[in-house]
Amino acid sequence: MRRLAQSLLLCWALMPSPAAFADGGGKMGELTPAGGERAGNAEGTIPPWLGGLSAPPKGWTAGMPHVDPFPDDVPLFVITAANAEKYRERLSPGLQALLAKYPDFRLPVYPTRRSAAYPDEVIERSRAQAGKVTLAGSAVQNLGGSSIPFPQPKNGLEAIWNHLLRYLGGGVERSFDAFSVRHNGDYMRIGFHDRRIYDANFDESMPNRLFSYLGYFTSPPDFVGTIYLVHEPVDQVAESRKAWIYNAGQRRVRRAPDLAYDNVQNGSDGLAVVDQYDGYNGAPDRYDWTLLGKKEMYVAYNGYRIGDKKLEVEQIIHKGSVNPELMRYELHRVWVVEARLKPGQSHVYARRVFYLDEDSWSVLLSDAYDSRGMLWRTGVHALVQYYDAGVPWYRLEIWHDLSNGAYVATGLDNRYKQAWRFGIRGRMSDFQPDALRRMGR
Repeated sequence: MRRLAQSLLLCWALMPSPAAFADGGGKMGELTPAGGERAGNAEGTIPPWLGGLSAPPKGWTAGMPHVDPFPDDVPLFVITAANAEKYRERLSPGLQALLAKYPDFRLPVYPTRRSAAYPDEVIERSRAQAGKVTLAGSAVQNLGGSSIPFPQPKNGLEAIWNHLLRYLGGGVERSFDAFSVRHNGDYMRIGFHDRRIYDANFDESMPNRLFSYLGYFTSPPDFVGTIYLVHEPVDQVAESRKAWIYNAGQRRVRRAPDLAYDNVQNGSDGLAVVDQYDGYNGAPDRYDWTLLGKKEMYVAYNGYRIGDKKLEVEQIIHKGSVNPELMRYELHRVWVVEARLKPGQSHVYARRVFYLDEDSWSVLLSDAYDSRGMLWRTGVHALVQYYDAGVPWYRLEIWHDLSNGAYVATGLDNRYKQAWRFGIRGRMSDFQPDALRRMGR
């Protein structure tokens, strides 16, 4: 269980991305900077995009926890197992399965707020790059600072690269908890602190480097002393992810080559594989990717409430899933991308379906199928706008294993006073294997 928890927590922390958003191939009046549709839908249930949440709410100051900018919103209705058929067309198979499996699972649906927004300098940098990025096999080429290289994707591979390379703030430092929850509601909590800095925010640039990462456990006591270092490449096909681990008991640094694809700790006891984290991360070369189109779906969005510092663990972590009263779902347009395992390739998931936000390219829902074609695991990725940094990112991620009733919830920072810090910079010398030895001593 300990090795499983370490693997799940670290993998979530290593979520790829670098810098910005293009203007949508010349349709400036029709598309957002990320390539989404500016207009709302015909029914008025999805509003037009008006620039997103580009400033903090009134009364918020730097250093404060991220408060809910929509405190007066109330649910329009609640989807339960009893009325799920009415909303079936706008529910992913994973959400339908959760409604059928857990009597207490439900989706409170709120008014749609298209809050995703990005700094002006990021948008301008991306516009300069639009149309220049190309694909060579499953890898990107000519990436020069743009983080949405394909604002109007022609295929599924271009769409998933938009997710992999989306802007996440240049550098971030944070403390958070992860919870591994068994089918009976028993859980284990693990605390973690990390810094993840993208190449442009270092004192020196490295070839093919997307970001460098350093993280360590803060609890429980028997985890403390384990430190991770990762060098994440842009092109993970040409150059694999490099990772090291310092173990306090062994007092030495060793390579950790298994943080990729479908590797898990403790084999079948794992609740998620490495490339599930951040919706999807790592090299996309083992799958054939198909763009199935765009549709309106209920997704977890603007989930600020569950991050309230006043909440205790028992108010959040429930049997079967997190407390549904603390979740917020909205109707948004998403790109639907299917991944099917290539002939001759190996992965525990033979088929996967991802639902990507049109305004940020973040994966909002993810379904994973086994080799028999059965839905096995489903992910809910609750997005918020970090309004102090111009970053749409996850407030919470949950991975449900439908075969055993267990789940993992991660990213919760309720018991930490300090808010996550974006835009931090670093020295490359602090992100080398020798730095792990110094930290360990």
